[in-house]
Amino acid sequence: MTWSVGAGLEGKGVLVTGAAGGIGRAVCDAFGKTGARVMAVDLEQAKVDEVVAGMEGSGHVAVATDLRDLSAHEPLVQRAVAELGNLYVLASLAAVLRRRYSIDEITEDDWDFQHDVNLKAVFFLCRAAARPMIAAGQGGRIITFSSQGWWTGGIGGSVVYAASKGGIVSMTRGLARTLGQYGITVNAVSPGQTHTPMLMTGLDPKVYESMKAQTPLGYVSEPEEIAGPVVFLASRHASYITGSTINVSGGYLMY
Repeated sequence: MTWSVGAGLEGKGVLVTGAAGGIGRAVCDAFGKTGARVMAVDLEQAKVDEVVAGMEGSGHVAVATDLRDLSAHEPLVQRAVAELGNLYVLASLAAVLRRRYSIDEITEDDWDFQHDVNLKAVFFLCRAAARPMIAAGQGGRIITFSSQGWWTGGIGGSVVYAASKGGIVSMTRGLARTLGQYGITVNAVSPGQTHTPMLMTGLDPKVYESMKAQTPLGYVSEPEEIAGPVVFLASRHASYITGSTINVSGGYLMY
């Protein structure tokens, strides 16, 4: 049998949030190449339609929803089960960043907005997605997204964002302990600096150059370099990995 990073994913249902973002689009494309059926979720229908239109394979679905509305989670998951045929993977990438270079400029709305999207919505969607995985009795894969900021603290005006991503790491470990009995693995991917609109918006060019200088590989990654580890964690090759935070930072941090 030919070795494939996406082994075991053909015909599996995959729900990807943040699908229209730089990394989210690359993750959708990568899952499409494995033969999985993907539901691409983001805020704007036109953008997720574009993502799905460019994917390989068939059976993909584009859905626009605001994940801050927790009442939308259960219908979204049920739609994924119905339209994809099953739900085996949740890749939760949706996140927001508001840079505030002075902590005195951070408002309560800044805090709530980032934590509502980056942490609160992720927990409740993971919980909703786990239910049909448990009911199906075939195990599953939940992949969350942290950031190197969970370890370093906020850099470049991202204190609140980093705090939310620290919560993701702890939450991922707790979910892994809870869901392991059902054969569901839960892992986090922690990208380093990745060339996406989220990174570049409002970022001081000097900080960007400093990031490159501090990265042993000497460059900022492209989204496709983050998608590979996501597909690996969803595949059968990662069946004995759970509760882990996978460092994909070009050596920016080493742990």
